[in-house]
This record gives sequence, structure tokens and C-alpha cells, in this order.
Amino acid sequence: MRLIVTEKPSVAQAIAAALDIQDKKAGYLEGSGYLVSWCVGHLVELAPPEQYDPRYARWRLEDLPIVPQAWAYGVIQKTARQFQALQRLMLRPDVEAVICATDAGREGELIFRLAYAQAGCAKPVERLWISSLEASAIREGFQRLKPAAQYDALYRAALCRAQADWLVGINATRLFSLRCGAVMQVGRVMSPTLALLVQREEEIAAFHPQPFYTVELDCGFTAQSQRFSHRQQAEAVQRACQGQRAAVCGIETTRRVVQPPKLYDLTSLQRDANRVYGYTAQQTLDYAQSLYEKKLLTYPRTDSRYLPQDMAAGLSALAADMQAAMPFTDGLHLLFHAGQAVDDAQVTDHHALLPTGAAARADLAALPRSELDLLHLVCLRLLCALGEPCVICDTTVTLACAGTQFTAKGQQVLEMGWTVPCETFRGHLQARGIAGPAKRPPELPELREGQQLAVTAAVHAGQTAPPSRYTDASLLRAMETAGAQETGARHKGLGTPATRAGTLEKLVQCGYVERQGKGRSMVLLPTAKGKQIISLLPETLRSPEMTARWEERLGQMEQGAYTPEDFLAGIRDMLRELMGTAPGKQTHFKETPPVGRCPWCGGEVAEMQRGFFCGNQNCKFAIWKDNPWWAAKRKQPTRALVAALLRDGRARLTGCYSAKTGKVYDATVMLDASEKERVRFLLTFDKPGKEQKCV
Repeated sequence: MRLIVTEKPSVAQAIAAALDIQDKKAGYLEGSGYLVSWCVGHLVELAPPEQYDPRYARWRLEDLPIVPQAWAYGVIQKTARQFQALQRLMLRPDVEAVICATDAGREGELIFRLAYAQAGCAKPVERLWISSLEASAIREGFQRLKPAAQYDALYRAALCRAQADWLVGINATRLFSLRCGAVMQVGRVMSPTLALLVQREEEIAAFHPQPFYTVELDCGFTAQSQRFSHRQQAEAVQRACQGQRAAVCGIETTRRVVQPPKLYDLTSLQRDANRVYGYTAQQTLDYAQSLYEKKLLTYPRTDSRYLPQDMAAGLSALAADMQAAMPFTDGLHLLFHAGQAVDDAQVTDHHALLPTGAAARADLAALPRSELDLLHLVCLRLLCALGEPCVICDTTVTLACAGTQFTAKGQQVLEMGWTVPCETFRGHLQARGIAGPAKRPPELPELREGQQLAVTAAVHAGQTAPPSRYTDASLLRAMETAGAQETGARHKGLGTPATRAGTLEKLVQCGYVERQGKGRSMVLLPTAKGKQIISLLPETLRSPEMTARWEERLGQMEQGAYTPEDFLAGIRDMLRELMGTAPGKQTHFKETPPVGRCPWCGGEVAEMQRGFFCGNQNCKFAIWKDNPWWAAKRKQPTRALVAALLRDGRARLTGCYSAKTGKVYDATVMLDASEKERVRFLLTFDKPGKEQKCV
């Protein structure tokens, strides 16, 4: 008798059906020489600090850092009953061996190994490693079970990740909470992700829009001038062009070939689902997991966008079946090239996301709308990834009118190729009111150099735009690429495809981030609490680059190229250094008052890591600490100085450095906030007539 251990009951049922295991028992199934049971997620976890020493139940600075010499584990209370049932099965005398059938990834390996060790089981273990829950895939997987030892490096990386998160989470959370007078959740991945959001808000707060003006010629198509900084300049050009003719000075055409997109990994699917449907990263992961358990999608927690060579033979047939099953592609004449989606060197633990063969035969109308939306995206990407290249001709036309040069850009699609199903999918979305018309450059008429065109001229005003706020899609992209050391690195960024969605949700649950807006317009904003936490954390904990390096090393560990001992030694060294960088006891997280009132909108001005900013999201008032004017005087605006400027409009500044004389001097700095575009400073001296402005 062999015991099969899965991660979830639904997976156990799929395996039981594939192997004709029919007898249902309390907490397991039996038949055909197998027992099948499950873990219900994690059953065992790293022990809390107080299990190492009772005094750790109280949070005290003198006990930090807490670094266990030998790690302890405990059964999770809410799933203790299932652990006990699984333990009884593992220790049954008639069970000769165990098959690990948890999800084929880092976390699945950890779930099984911890439960196996905690149960005191020492029986032989084999590993089932599959990417689909179709019956045929399961049976094939059982024909090629692998020794558990082949995945020891993956387990060590998983355990090392859990231990590192424990060390950073426990110690940093206690340290900063005790120093700041309130509970502050600090995490290895969570904190640098929050820092990305806070940094973006500071960039937006500091941004000053600049107006610009252009002159547009209507000559049967639109040609545009360069940008002018003053309306009067643009109006002068408009008057000069009115009633004149424009000459075609140059025509440049470029033919380019746009190759098909790659298949989806989890992160790219989450980004598109957010962009198209407005689903959050966690929602997309949940829907994909449900489709996987319904045998309609391959394993979703993948970071690969390619397929292995042995899948190439049936790929075109799968694409044809899915084309017929989709409401927006049935009847199209599409060509498929399986080879362009295949690359063994680019396949990691799992291949790219695919619909299964069962999806083409399933009653898709019975699926929830959200799951059907996701399946549509995956099927569309399969059709596109195997499609023909798209060929485009770009045209740039240069015109001259009244001594000013104008430019018009056009585009002609010569061969639509893989974009054909994209266009029909867009029509499908438009019918549902989800998408608008495609935005692309227009086709230009036939022109020749020297041709004269009648024109009308108009002035158009605009202004430069600030950086965009993060959405789930753009933040996932930032997390994915943060700290990449070199192009093509297999493991980089903050977290993994499987954990990034959970990180975003935890930030929201902790009250550090909030979502504003609805659907596709929803953005992620750091709360006042989240901003203050980042202002208090040292660079070590908020640096995306450092955390990305840790993730890279965990990836190397999975390949056996880096040791857990070296990794954890680096974490312990960082913790010891951290003990001296936390803010002093005078910092009160809960009770820190605002610095003063904003002179523009009356909102509260708060101090953050890089400056002093108005808490009103719509107000751009900011006093930056690294302002060049202050830096030239070798000074930095302090909290007390800014408070005086906001309260009185002036403050005494001592010890200012003069680059001209090399000496220091005292003066009074005055705040000029009369223009709601930027903050200005004015220095006054004892002698009248001496003033220095910061513009």
C-alpha cells in the first residue's frame, strides 16, 4: 500500500478518479493499492518565539535579535485534526511508501516535507511532478515518479525562505514597534514593495506640470509642430501659417516585423487580467487555481513563458480546438507554428500557462464569468503565440509651412498575422462594453515630395503629466523587474509569481495600502500609516535591490548553486546591523503630529523619508530634503525649521555655507508659497538689500 499526499482535497479527488480509487473514508480515499489524503494547505509552521523561551512572549528590546540556534516547528491549530489524520496514515503498518503529490513548486515541497517530518515518518518517498490535472497527465506522471531526493535543493530553498521571513518579520516588527510605540508589520518582501508605492507618491507630489503649446495643421491629415513653452509663440506660428500652403519636404517609410507575443506565465497573466478586466492579482490567481483544479488550465504558479520540446507535437491541434471553442475566433483562418513557443532552455519547474485539452470539450458556459474571462485570455494568448508575424509600415512625413517644420506620422498594417484574433477579441469586449476602439496612428494618403497642400492651423494647449500611480498590473511589473542584476536572470525581483499577489493583499489588510477607483481604473495608494512606516525604515529593509538579490540567491539555491548557511548568515548579519539603525525611543508612531498646515490647501503636512509633503492627494505642496538650494548651503530642512516656516513664514538659519567665500553665515529664510506651482525660499540678512532666492 502506498500513501499519496496532495495539497488540497480537490486535487486528491482528481488523482483518485484518474487511478480508479473509489472507496471514500474519513479524511482519505482508498483503492487500487493506494491511499489518497491531503494537507489542506500548510499543516506545520515555524514555531513562535515564545516556544524557544517563555520570556519571548513579551516584546522587549533587550531580547533582540531573536535567532534560534536550532529551529522548532509546530502543528497549526486550526488544521490540527487533518494533520493527525495524515499522521495516522503515514504511520500505518501497511503503508510501505509515500508519494508527495502536493503542488509542484517551492511552497508545495515545503508543505509536504514539514508535515512528513513532524509526523515522524521515515518511509521512502517518491515525487509526482505534473503540470495538469487531466486524467491522462496524472497517469503519465505516475509512470515517471521521481526520487524525493531529486527535489532536496528545492526544499532547502523553500525552508530557507520561510526561515529568512521569520527572522526578518519577527525581529524587525518587534524592533520598530517597540521603538515607535505601535505595531509595525515589517517584511522581507512587503516593506520594499510598500517603498515602491511611497516613492512613486513622492515623485507625483514633487512633480510640477509644465504647460506647452503646439500648432496643428489640418491638410486632410494632421501634422504637428514642435512644442512651444509660451502660447504667444504658438499663436505667431498659427497666424503665419493661416491661408498658406504646406510643402512636403520628406517622406520616410519603415517596414517592421512584430513577432508574436510569448505565452503567459502567472505574472504576465495577472497584469493583462488587471489591464483588461480590472481583476486584482489575487483574484486572478484564485480564478486560475480554480480552473486548474477543474482541469481546464495547466499549473498556474509558473514563471516560464515557453514549452518543452516534447509538447510541440500536439500544440497546433490544441490551438485549433481552442479556436473552435472560443466565441471570438470560431471560423477564422489561422495558421499555427508550434516551434516558436518551444524552448527547453527557458522552461523552469513548470512550462507556460496553457488551456488543457479538456477545456475544448467542457461546457464553458457553465463557468463563472470571472473564470471564463481568464480562460479567454489564456486561449487568446495561445492563438497569438503560435501565429504569423505582423508586418507594419510606419510613415513619417515632414512638412514646411511659413518657415516652420511640421511632422505627421501614419501606419499601415501590411499583414495582420497574429493580431487577427486580438482584433476579434477586442470586438467581443466592445460588445460587452469593456473595451473602446483601438488607438493606432492613421493611414496617410499617397504623397510625394514637393507636393503643396492647403492647410488650416490651430493652436492646442497641453501640459506635461506626472508619473502614473501604480495599478496591480504596473506594480507587479515593478516587483518582477526590481533589482535585476543582468538581463535574462532566471530569478529576480521582489517575491515570486506565486507570492506577489499575497504580498499586495497583505499590504492592504495591514492598512498600509488602499485601492481607489473601480475596475480597470483602480490604483494602489500608500496610506498615511504606510508612508510613515517607510520614513522610519532603514535602506536595508526598504531597498528593492537588496530583497531582489536575496530572491536571486534563493533561486540559485534551488539549483544547488548557493547554500542555506551562507544565505541565513547574511540575514543574521543584517539583523545585527539593524539593531543600531532603528529610530530612538522618542519616535512615536501613533502620536506623531503633522509638521504644520499646507499654505496651498490647508491640509496637514507630514514628514517622510525624502521631504515634507501635504497629505492631500490632490495637492502638490512639497519641501524636499535634497533640494539643491539647501544642499549648496550644506543645510537640510529639519522638522523644526519647516514647522516654523509653515507657522510663521520665516525661520532663523545658522551656519550656512558660502561657496564663494568658503565661510559660514547666519540669515533668515522666508517661505514664498504664493504661486501654487512650486515652493520658493528667500534669504534675508541684517544688511538691507541683500537677498537670495530659490526658484
